Amino acid sequence: MKNILIASFDMEVGGVERSLISMLENFDYKNYVVDLMLYKHQGDFLELVSDKVNLLGEVPQYATFRKSIGEILKDKQYSIGLSRVFSKINAGILGKVKKFEEPGYYQMQLMWKCALPFLPEVNIQYDVAISYLWPHYFVAEKVSAKKKIAWIHTDFSTVETDIQLDLKMWRKFDYIVAVSEACKTSFLNKYGELKNKVIVIENITSPEFIREMANRKVDNPMIKDNRFKILTVARLSHAKGIDNAVKALKVLKEKGYHDIAWYVVGYGGDESMIKGLIKESKLDDSFILLGKKTNPYPFIKEADIYIQPSRYEGKAVTVGEAQILSKPVMITKYTTAKSQVKDGFDGYITELSIEGIVSGVEKLYNNFDMRQKLINNCSNTNYSNSFELNKLYKII
Repeated sequence: MKNILIASFDMEVGGVERSLISMLENFDYKNYVVDLMLYKHQGDFLELVSDKVNLLGEVPQYATFRKSIGEILKDKQYSIGLSRVFSKINAGILGKVKKFEEPGYYQMQLMWKCALPFLPEVNIQYDVAISYLWPHYFVAEKVSAKKKIAWIHTDFSTVETDIQLDLKMWRKFDYIVAVSEACKTSFLNKYGELKNKVIVIENITSPEFIREMANRKVDNPMIKDNRFKILTVARLSHAKGIDNAVKALKVLKEKGYHDIAWYVVGYGGDESMIKGLIKESKLDDSFILLGKKTNPYPFIKEADIYIQPSRYEGKAVTVGEAQILSKPVMITKYTTAKSQVKDGFDGYITELSIEGIVSGVEKLYNNFDMRQKLINNCSNTNYSNSFELNKLYKII
């Protein structure tokens, strides 16, 4: 049996974490022994990790990547704390000079690079080591394995990174797995020399699990809401475009669509900004933040339509889950959108703008036949894809 290490940050509620849960649930444990390295043992999804996986003990130095600088210094991890301060200052300066829209990715790169000398190595020799979430420095630099594989979940054409710094890391891997063809294309537009390393393995989905979870009873205000209900499940961040959703609903209300309610399941750094936008737009009773939910599926089940208003995506796990639950899906025209839905068949792609979102909602709201067509096509499509894991076994 081959020994495999899979590494990720934690098990907080998110699309990447949900896809990891599904992969671990469907893994071939007859032929592989799997160790899971989580930098921090936290998150509501922790209890969903398969009991066939060996969860390694938390290592204090790696746990710092999910802590604030103050907490790190309090824990007396002074070298790592100072490296974090240095990376934050440098990323802030460079972000302003180069006018980065989101310097957080560059800061993350610097943070790992500066902290590397103070991070311990893993003293086990693995057959295969998989790094599931960028940046992949831990597996690249601190793990000994015959074969190394890195996963990419985002559209790299939209994030600001130090390309040369990234290339040094990517070159340490034998394979790089993209979660969609579009994700692969955007990655290679930035890192063309890695062409021979990149393959596509889609996020593993389990329709049976999703439908079973959707039928569980939860405290859900959507059940008693008789309005036309839109749902989005997403992190409250710039990438996910929730601010544009608020602005779009304001326009819809001004156009006379008073019986629309937009619910959002999720949490994140933009929460206070979005709450302020909701209040300013006088949408407190119709744009409703439900917060973090371990089980988003009962909320998807109650929606009339599901919308992903993102600015960019690798491949949104929640869109596929909404399709499994036979919901009319609308997504914005982010770079990888066409790999997410078949436009007009099992989803609708609208322009990536506030006006585009407004237009798309109007179209679906006013066209019952269109909604029914999307529902029927989703119902008649088999979204199960555990066979995707065969691609992973092949390269292992």
